[in-house]
Amino acid sequence: MKTDIQIAQEAKMLPITDIATQLGIKDDELELYGKYKAKINDAFLKRTASRKNGKLILVTAINPTPAGEGKTTTTVGLGMAMSKIGKNAIIALREPSLGPVFGIKGGAAGGGYAQVVPMEDINLHFTGDFHAITAANNLLSAMIDNHLQQGNELSIDPRRILFARVTDTNDRALRNVIVGLGTKMDGVPRQDKFMITVASEIMAILCLAESISDLKERLGNILVAYTYSGTPVYCRDLQANGAMAALLKDAIKPNLVQTLENTPALIHGGPFANIAHGCNSVRATKLALKLADYTITEAGFGADLGAEKFLDIKCRKAGLEPDAVVLVATVRALKYNGGVAKAELSTENLDALAKGAVNLEAHIDNLRKYGLPVVVAINRFGTDTDAELAYIEKICTEKGADFALSEVFAKGGDGGIDLANKVVAACEKEKNFEFMYADELSIKEKISALATKIYGAAEVKYDAAALKNIAEIEALDEKYSRFPICVAKTQYSLSDDAALLGRPTGFTLTVREVKLSAGAEFIVVLTGAIMTMPGLPKKPAAFNIDVDDNGNITGLF
Repeated sequence: MKTDIQIAQEAKMLPITDIATQLGIKDDELELYGKYKAKINDAFLKRTASRKNGKLILVTAINPTPAGEGKTTTTVGLGMAMSKIGKNAIIALREPSLGPVFGIKGGAAGGGYAQVVPMEDINLHFTGDFHAITAANNLLSAMIDNHLQQGNELSIDPRRILFARVTDTNDRALRNVIVGLGTKMDGVPRQDKFMITVASEIMAILCLAESISDLKERLGNILVAYTYSGTPVYCRDLQANGAMAALLKDAIKPNLVQTLENTPALIHGGPFANIAHGCNSVRATKLALKLADYTITEAGFGADLGAEKFLDIKCRKAGLEPDAVVLVATVRALKYNGGVAKAELSTENLDALAKGAVNLEAHIDNLRKYGLPVVVAINRFGTDTDAELAYIEKICTEKGADFALSEVFAKGGDGGIDLANKVVAACEKEKNFEFMYADELSIKEKISALATKIYGAAEVKYDAAALKNIAEIEALDEKYSRFPICVAKTQYSLSDDAALLGRPTGFTLTVREVKLSAGAEFIVVLTGAIMTMPGLPKKPAAFNIDVDDNGNITGLF
């Protein structure tokens, strides 16, 4: 059986200029990064601004196993299947982070015969967007420390610096560090920390900014610290936002690539859904809507994380409204939610499947609360039995949900034709889209709405630090209380406890910390044991990745 990378390396890619020509993009509107990658510049965005939008389809999922369950694969396969049935479709995805690529999951460009290519480039460095975000983030950190060193004119309290450094690798040793050690000329000693790049507020800002001017303003609005007297200090006070925007001037442009079947794909931005808002950039999504009749995009992890944030944050801020939602479910993930260990997921177990099916039901119910049509995509694995697949179809029928078996991993676009037809039909159904909470609710009321309506909690408990955080945010400016909520929590459970699988109810959601992302314009709520800097597992995926003398990469799947 061929690996993902072997399949990708055998793909017959078209020059990216050919893909661009099919989309009506002119040569001077395209910035090439080799033969198969390109960025689309602002000239095209301006030229197409008056075009009518196509349909927007969101792909999300039930709560996954630690290995992930094929949401990106389904998204890519659905886009290819749309082309198979004669629809003008484009895919809009997030960029992979090096953290999971070298950590647990390996590559994140789809799988099997439903991939975006060039797969190795996309997974490793792509067009350098994440490096630019890392550089811009760490420039601000350097300028904060330099300000302390050069006399601290703003009277920044080193104990109340909120902005952290980042790197795009899983490195638990950097969660808590001391900087400025050495001689007097080596800086002011203070405690600092690193987060993974995808958790950076710069990543969120890049993905939500509409233009360079919007980007600069948002960067300037980042709350970086407090003074000794408790006055807030923003990025603009350090005069850093102009230089940061200069580092990001190319990174803000959407990237154009293709699938194995030459369906166009925009891949841009990559915040994680468990520690950030989990969606690709607003600019890429809006561009895709102008380029095709159907835009298929995804949101990270389960619908309780990615879809919720896509709908309550991205759609709210960008004025977007999906026409349909695809909910990816797998036999494996439902058995995992039924208590089966990861190593035993390939064995038929109808009892565990029945126990875990409540997770699928919960996500169907939650998505319907937004007033959107839902289609369940049953992503088939080779170990699934007919009895197990029939059981999931029975659950969907009982819930009154449209469903289709997806075999895009094994068959490419041909394996998603039924799904594509169901999704096209869903896009024509009546919808009544609404957010889960109103802007004018208080911070606590918004958190409570998510906890009770989406997660199934009975109540919310706040640590003392979180209560202090909320009071500070509300005291800063009343406009901040109107910001949407971005909950950081485990992806493996509807709750904030990864061990509570299935459909837990009656639990208490514990809020540890609340952070203002004034530039991104949302409020981050940290729950449970979630970390903004993951660590590597005992046997990371990096063990299997290698490159030969000819530059051919192996083990990236």
